[in-house]
Amino acid sequence: MDQVMDAPGRRVVLSAALVAPALLAAKPGKAAQGKSAPAASLFAYVGTFTTAQRKARGEGISVYRVDPATGGWTHVQTLGEQVNPSFLHLSRDQRFLYAVHGDGDYATSYAVDPASGRVREAQPRRDRREERRTPSDRPHRPLDGRGEYGSGTVAVLPVKPDGTLADQQQLVELPGKPGPHKVEQAISHPHDVVFDPSGRFVVIPDKGLDRIFVFSLDAASGRLTPAGNDGFTQARAGAGPRHMAFHPKLPVAWVLNELDSTTTTCRWDAKAGTLAPVQTITTLPTDFNGDSTCAEISVSADGRFVHCSNRGHDSVTTYAADPRTGVLSAVRWTPTQGKGPRFIGLSPDGRFLQAANEQGDNIVAFRVDAKTGKLTPTGQNLACKSPVCIVYAGAGTLPRA
Repeated sequence: MDQVMDAPGRRVVLSAALVAPALLAAKPGKAAQGKSAPAASLFAYVGTFTTAQRKARGEGISVYRVDPATGGWTHVQTLGEQVNPSFLHLSRDQRFLYAVHGDGDYATSYAVDPASGRVREAQPRRDRREERRTPSDRPHRPLDGRGEYGSGTVAVLPVKPDGTLADQQQLVELPGKPGPHKVEQAISHPHDVVFDPSGRFVVIPDKGLDRIFVFSLDAASGRLTPAGNDGFTQARAGAGPRHMAFHPKLPVAWVLNELDSTTTTCRWDAKAGTLAPVQTITTLPTDFNGDSTCAEISVSADGRFVHCSNRGHDSVTTYAADPRTGVLSAVRWTPTQGKGPRFIGLSPDGRFLQAANEQGDNIVAFRVDAKTGKLTPTGQNLACKSPVCIVYAGAGTLPRA
């Protein structure tokens, strides 16, 4: 997955070649702070899968106006002719939207109209592929019939002053022995790129190798070097670490393991850049005996609740986090009212959670109880083909860190 970061004199995108499209997350930079007026409205941007290879039905990037009071969405635009714009990120000043294209070797920058929320490609079509390549110069090699891809590398891409992307300036290999799953773990499969709260480290769960890699980030050059513990923490065999998130205040991180449907709580050493697992807990209820895999993790702004999505059980697991240790206990499981919730995410104010059901072709909204973390459907159930990512823009919103 990918990230965009503002650093003194430079902005970079970190991109991992992976099965899913990349995650883009930002830390504030000096040039970005206090420079732009907040948008008058709140908008949501939805990325989709579009290709037959993905067995997808998506149409591109969809834009919605959001009513902050009710959480209701109104369609504004669908930008078509985009191939698998399947993970999105907004620049810190919200002038640009970035998309990483699943199963491709490039990323795209889009200019955002803050008044209407509408987007347009920011790079001329004739040169865009030459200026935004991610880890390889060819489409990623398919691993199996379900269209999984991977190259086992992480790339660093500069962002030019006009907001568009330049070619990658560093390509980092991720070493290790593949996990025991013969199909899902045939090779390295980095699935997420996350900055720690300080912005000094970049953490990358690798589903294929059962490892969580940690790199030190040089903010001036954008270059990555392995951090403590030889640069990785070993997950248990067959876990398939997919996504992760940090506690907003405690030295704690949570790793969501796709293949064995578990969440691992880790102590985070912010000086050494190391993770130490302290708990692994299932994402599934004890009476469920079917097949299921995990997809996305979302943490409340106060760190009291952690939400994870299950594809197969088709639910959101809500955990309560211990206020001292971050150790998790299950609160409840909420059906997502659709098949294959590849993405879940909280609204900027934390009052609503959206579940993007990739196979169900819908986005379902839930109201979040601030005291208990429990989710209640609002009644909003939007038709949207193959949705896989949602980001928000508007007054008071910031990119996910």
